Amino acid sequence: MEDRAEEIMRLMGERGGEAYFGEPVSQLEHALQAAWFAMKANCGQALVAAALLHDVGHLLHDLPENVADQGVDTCHEEAGYAWLLERFGPGVAEPVRSHVAAKRYLCHVDPDYYARLSPASVQSLVLQGGPFSEEQAREFERLPYYRDAVQLRRWDDAAKVPGLVEPGLEAYRGLLEGL
Repeated sequence: MEDRAEEIMRLMGERGGEAYFGEPVSQLEHALQAAWFAMKANCGQALVAAALLHDVGHLLHDLPENVADQGVDTCHEEAGYAWLLERFGPGVAEPVRSHVAAKRYLCHVDPDYYARLSPASVQSLVLQGGPFSEEQAREFERLPYYRDAVQLRRWDDAAKVPGLVEPGLEAYRGLLEGL
């Protein structure tokens, strides 16, 4: 039976080269950039893994890249959460589950955040329910991993730089095996 790290290496190898939904990077480039930002922030290993795998839900379905143009929210955060919870537990899975909610939260609490979103992120925000209300924001703040999800979201937003040089996927094998 394939171990967790090998399964991720295979999945990223098979699907990571696909376009990242209207952004100028591939799925794999996006994942590696987010993980690199997490590594540079010296956060815990679980959050680095969450950054690397935050969009794994996109790799688990066969929907086309332009699915948002068709008005479909893939709910990739829930698919990723379920997949990751089974393999790594809540320390990795919960920030992934909440990274979309963190975008909605940041749109509510940070007046400048929305203006910095990419066009593709704005489009998906509409499909994901738009900015939180005050009540939704307070409820989000009660989640045990909400701070990790907010940090993950910021790395997610930044991880769209064409040609950024970061360690390759193999650099994370030991981390994934150790979790």
